[in-house]
Formats: sequence, structure tokens, C-alpha cells
Amino acid sequence: MSGRVLELRVHGVSNTPPAQILGMRPDGDAPQPRRVAGGPVTGFYRAPGVGPDDPLVVEAYSWGQLTSGGRTARDVERALWTLLLPFTLANVALHARPGIPADPAQERPTSRSGVTAWLIRLFCLSLTCSVVVTVTGIGVDLVGWQCVDEACLGRIPGPWKFLGHGWWSEGARALAVGLLAPLALLALLGVVTWRTYQYEAELPAGTDLPGPAAAPDHQPEPAAPPPTNPLQDPTFWYGEGQVRRAAVLHLCTGVAVAAAVPLGAVLAMDPPRGVRTVVAVPAVLSCGAVLLIAAVALSRPYLTRRSGPAPLGRWSVTVAAFTAVALAGTVVLLLLPDGPAGTPLADLRPPPGCTRDPALPGCLADRSLPGYDWIVSWLGLGQLLLLIAIGAVARSGRRALAAPASAAVLFALGVAWLGGSLRPLPDAPEPLAVWMLAVPAVAVAAVGLVLPRARPAGEAQPPPPHSAVAWGGRGPAVIAGSGWVLCVANCAGLLYWVADRLNNGATPSGRSTVVPPIPVLWGGLAFAVALVALAVTLARAGLLFHRLRRRAYAELAPPGHDLSPHDLRRVRDVAAFHALHRLVGEHAVRLVGRYAVAATVLVAVCCAAVLSHTRPHPAEATDGAAVVKVVADVGDSMLGWLPVLLAGIGALVYRNDTVRRTVGVIWDVGTFWPRAAHPLAPPSYAERAVPELQTRIAGLLALTAHDPRRVDGIILSGHSQGSVLCAAVVLQLAARWRRRIWLFSYGSQLTRLYGRVFPAYFGPDRLPTLAGALTGPAGTGWTNFWRDTDPLGWPVDAGERNLAVHDPEALHPRGGEVADPPIRNHSGYPDAPEFRQERARVARLLRPGVPVPRRGG
Repeated sequence: MSGRVLELRVHGVSNTPPAQILGMRPDGDAPQPRRVAGGPVTGFYRAPGVGPDDPLVVEAYSWGQLTSGGRTARDVERALWTLLLPFTLANVALHARPGIPADPAQERPTSRSGVTAWLIRLFCLSLTCSVVVTVTGIGVDLVGWQCVDEACLGRIPGPWKFLGHGWWSEGARALAVGLLAPLALLALLGVVTWRTYQYEAELPAGTDLPGPAAAPDHQPEPAAPPPTNPLQDPTFWYGEGQVRRAAVLHLCTGVAVAAAVPLGAVLAMDPPRGVRTVVAVPAVLSCGAVLLIAAVALSRPYLTRRSGPAPLGRWSVTVAAFTAVALAGTVVLLLLPDGPAGTPLADLRPPPGCTRDPALPGCLADRSLPGYDWIVSWLGLGQLLLLIAIGAVARSGRRALAAPASAAVLFALGVAWLGGSLRPLPDAPEPLAVWMLAVPAVAVAAVGLVLPRARPAGEAQPPPPHSAVAWGGRGPAVIAGSGWVLCVANCAGLLYWVADRLNNGATPSGRSTVVPPIPVLWGGLAFAVALVALAVTLARAGLLFHRLRRRAYAELAPPGHDLSPHDLRRVRDVAAFHALHRLVGEHAVRLVGRYAVAATVLVAVCCAAVLSHTRPHPAEATDGAAVVKVVADVGDSMLGWLPVLLAGIGALVYRNDTVRRTVGVIWDVGTFWPRAAHPLAPPSYAERAVPELQTRIAGLLALTAHDPRRVDGIILSGHSQGSVLCAAVVLQLAARWRRRIWLFSYGSQLTRLYGRVFPAYFGPDRLPTLAGALTGPAGTGWTNFWRDTDPLGWPVDAGERNLAVHDPEALHPRGGEVADPPIRNHSGYPDAPEFRQERARVARLLRPGVPVPRRGG
């Protein structure tokens, strides 16, 4: 048993089967790997026939079924998680902040990272409100307000025809029934969040066991030095209490916003008197209290710290009580008869019979719920200004907040001036409208995005090439903005799709009885333009790829070469992978940034357009307006099917290897991070995988010398996303375990992707913490393998050992083989000669009796 070393392999996003991880042949009759620890979802596997005397044992950790795994009974649920991708991206933005202190307990709410975190959490709350406002619009506006007769209600699955006649059709009572839609959605999100606490509730076990007394390298554990990386926080991967508390705030805020939509509309149309006042005032005050408490609580350590007890606390109980009062008051007010103060609500709704005879007077007029369009428009503009503030503060610090804050104040003053509220000033010019102020306000706010970047105090020299912070430090805004655009697209598409079904196929943007909100019509046009901009960006990427491929081909086949036609064909294939490697590693971040700039301009113009409260085209368009109408209708139709497309892609992730390898990259990167900003996002698989790997490693290394399972050292071998998991595990382990570990990373994105997008964890000034944790008298226990044909694997600049793996091994068959050696690009690293040679060398160092044992850490 002496000198036994274990190689623990952790796969990437492809969910490589355990047999393939272990290098076994996929023969149907061959013995299958046996599970030695874990369960059917996450398990540790070894090849059959491995004995206790084998000097080198390979073990595979399979975690892929937590995200993009094989077919399971939860495939449908996980496919629906894809619809929550906007929440995932917004949550990831919190971890993309530059300047996060190494010790999270040292982060102050007024610091650069603290202010950015608060803004991001506010933005995440606004995303929840966007979804709630959308579903409220479906239930309250499209169904409860505009769908007034049985013919229209009959197109809705379920027994809803009773809303078209009798007591329920009078006043605003149908709106109370329409509130069931957002309440059902929030209940579903709450149940899903509650069910996924199992990920965050996973704790490492056995990592505090004392080292074996008989171990020759055992030393007393030194005092833990101050943390130099946030991933060293022992509570980083345990956030059950934080998620519970934040989920209560989000769900209660969603209920309050859902209630505020019909409550505000009814109070504006029919000012309350008498009993209605007694009911309305507490409901309005409670809605405001919920929003205020949520906004304040999102900045408090009570919510932002992941340590501490899990109980919900007084904040959660208080906000839940106010929410109950707001919802109860709203429902009671909607069920009361009309008051005498305003216009009867029946006069503002579409007249009955429009579904059967749209030619009736008033049927084809826009009779949508008053004020709902403004709610959607103001919410979108506020989110855009919030995104700009996030990017400005993340890049330049608190000073940059002055620009978006000034823009918001000036815009509010401008709106008040147009409304005649600023009496000392002269009246606003007649042609001036609210929408004309939107673009200048966004331009003023954007000044904060171009201020000089705040650099870390220790950054004395520029980072290595292609290692600089992504998007100039504006990464949180770019990532959160991507989630916002996707959320807006999903919401607009859902509203348009429902309106289309209620109109029985009639185009909702034309003369129709059920009218979607005007921002939805502009959303279709903007979506079509955004697709054109995306096509231009992809064309630019294609040109870059072609140029890089020609350059790589010239390097592999220089003038005067003596290569055969067969070898030249192989050179072309290799050059394509070389070009893809450089395109992803050197240009992808820049291309995304340029598209983000174009999208920001488009969104700013769109926000101004929706504030104009006019359609992008006449209902009966002719000439050039007809072209705009066609483009907008096509964009709206595509938006309508976008949620179905996302859910379909989410289902294919678990059934198709090609889709899993492409889409799974985005999904698994997003769900790697814990839910520290948006509690309703899909759960983090790392909150279960990291503690399990900790438990396994510490448990094996703590075994006594006479235990047959005993190992003297572990090679922690991570491929692609698995290398990121391994890095997180190493930073969580105690020093007595790290001195007996060597890290292998291959196909790794630690520098070019994670280091640039998440600089506070893997940037040039934080990644050396990982190398330092693995450094002892024998050197740095970290070897990184990479290929210049691997689009996702690059060298890692942290002072460790980088080994280039030759790929392909040759241009033509050799050694009696008849097939060309494969171009492995991102796969097959353990089969490479360089990998096997390095593993043999490291295994010798980890075995007892090496002249210079690895100590310290």
C-alpha cells in the first residue's frame, strides 16, 4: 500500500460518462465502472479490477447530472430552468465586479464593490418585477380588462366564461381574478426555489479531521493567514440562509407589484371615497412599505453575508405582513362596486360583443388598462439607467455614480416641468414631450461609463496580453444587460403571443379587439434590428476567423515547403482549429463588447420610443409604414416563440451532445456561481460539487496507514469547467491537505475567460493565490496543459508549469495505423504522451520517500 497515488478526475460541461473519463472502451459487453462513493446524481467511480496495491489509481467524479446531465426524471424541470436564464445572468453579474475584497467581511456598503453589489441586487429585484408585471398584464389587462365577452374568454383554457356576465363582469371584479396569474407564477417560483435549497444546504464533512499521526509529513496546522481570495471564504459555497431571506423579499415584492398594477389603475380612474378610502389607503401604504423595505434590506449585511443563522429574521416577517395587507386591501377594493367620484369603469373597457362583431363602435379602439403602458415604459427606462450606473460604478468607483444619478434627477425634473408641477418656471414649449428627454438623459448617464477606470492599488504594471479586465471593468453591466434584454424579449413575446391567441389569429398590431401594450410593438421592431446587428457581429467574427486561418495556414505551410497534398489538407484542418483558438481567446470578448455598445444605443432609442405612447406604425399601414409593420410583426412573432425555443434548447441540452457542448458552456458557467444576487435563479451545482470534493479528498487523506483505501497523495485533475471546480476546492482545503495535492488543469479557461470576466477571483492579482496555496519546498504543485487547437484551453499565467500538448500527433498515419491521428482540440488530454509523462513525474513526487518532501502551504 505504500506509495499509492490517486488521480481524481473532474469532467467539464459535456457531462462525460465515467467510463470515458476513466479511459475505458465504450463496448457494450465490457465491465462498467463501479461507484465507490456518492449517489446516482453525483458519484465517484473507478474502473473494475482496481486493487489496493495499485501504485496509481484513477477515479472519476461525475457531477454533470446536476446541470446538463443525461436523461433523468427531472429533465422537464431543468428545461424550464432555461426560462430563468435572465435571472442567472443577473446573478452572475454580482461575481463579475472588480475590486471585491479578499475577505467578504471587510466589504463596506459604501465602497466601490459594496455600492455595485447593492445596485446589482436592486436590478435583480427589478427583473423579478418585470416578469411579474408581464404576467399581471396578461391576467389583469388582456384577460380581466379587455377580454369582456364569453367568446373571447372561451379561448382561454379553463372555466373563465363566468367573467363575461353577471356580478363578476361589473366594475373591477374581473381584475381580482386576473391577479391569480401573477400569484400562481410567484407560488411556482417559490416552490422551485424551496426545492433547490438542497444544493445550498450541502456542507463539507470531514475536512476538519486531524491529520493521521502516522503520516511522515504531518506537522501541526499553522494559524490560517489572512485570505487573499474571496473563494477562501468558508461560507462562500453555503448560502441557504441568504437565499431564503432574499427569496422572501423577491416574492413579497412581486406580490406587492402585482397588486399595485390594478390598484393604481382603479384609484386613478375612480378616486376613492368613504369605505373605499378606508380600504385603499392601507393597501397603498403597504405596497410602498414593501418596496422601501426591500430596497433598504438589499444593502444590509443581514442579507448580503452568507454566514450566520438561517432563520428569516424580523425583516422578512415585517415585509411579509405588509405584503399580506397590500394584497388583501387590493382584492377587497377590486371587489367593491364603483365609487361615485370617477368615470364608471364599464365606460372605459371595450364594449361586449367585440369578439363576434369587431365593427361595433369602440371595439377597435385601444381600450387597454389605463396606465399599464406607462408602468412598462418607466420600468424599462429605470432599468436602463440602473444598468448604466452598475457599469459606471464597477469601472470607475463611486464618483461615476454622479452621472447616472444626475441624469435620473434631471429627467424627473423635466417630466415635472412638462406636467406643470414646477410653477416658478415658465411652461414647457408645446412641441416638447417626455420621450424627447429620454435619449439626452441616457447620454448624460453614459458619461459615467467613459470615466477613467479605477485600478487596483497593487497593479503596478499592465496585465499579460489578453488578461486585462473584460470590457474595461464594465463586465457587471454587460452581463446583467444581457439578462435584461433576454428578459424583456421573453416578456414582450409572451404578451404578444397571448394577445394573438385572444384575437383568434388576428394581428394584434393592427385593428384588433385585444391590444397588447405599445412597448411590446416597439419590442418586436427592436428585436428585428438587434438580429441584424447580431448578424453583422457574426459576419465580423467570420471575417476574423478567415483571416486568422489564412495566417495559421501560412505558418504551418511556409513557402518552399515539401508537404504532400494529403498533408496540406490536414494543415488546412489544423489551421481552422488554430484560428478558432485565437478567435475565442483573443477576440471574442471584444466582439461581445462592441455588440453591447450597439445594443445600448438601440435600447436607449427604444426607451424613448415607448415613452412617446405611439405605435411604431399606424394600425392600417401603407407604403413605407407597411414595411415597418411587417418587420415589427415578424419580430413580435419571433419573440412570441422565443420562450418555447429556449425551453426546447434547454431540453436538448440533456439529450444532444452537440447542443450540450455549445449551450452547456453558457449554462454551466452561469450556474457555477452561488445565488448571492437573485434567489429565484437556478441553483448552483458548485454548492454541492465543491463540498463533496472537499469531503472526498480530506476523507481519503485522513485515513490511517493500515487502511486499504489509504492514499499518500492526490492528483486533482480538472478538465475545462472541472478545472474551475478544482481551483475552488483547493482554495477551500486546509494547508495539511493541500501539501499532498497536485493540481492538473487542462482545456482550462482560468485566464482568458474567468480571469477577465471575474477578476476578483481569477484575475492576475488573485489567481496567484491558487498557485501559492499549492506551493511548497518542491515548487508549485500545479501543471496546466493546453493546445493551440483548443478554443477553450489556454496557458495560465500564475507562475505554475504550463505544458503545450501537441495536436495532432502527426499529419499522416504512422506506426502501421491507416487513419489520420485525430485532432482532439478540447478533448482527450489524458491520452496525450505529455500528460502521461507529467503524471508519472508528479506521482513520484507525491509518494513517500522523495528527498524533498512538499510541506507548508
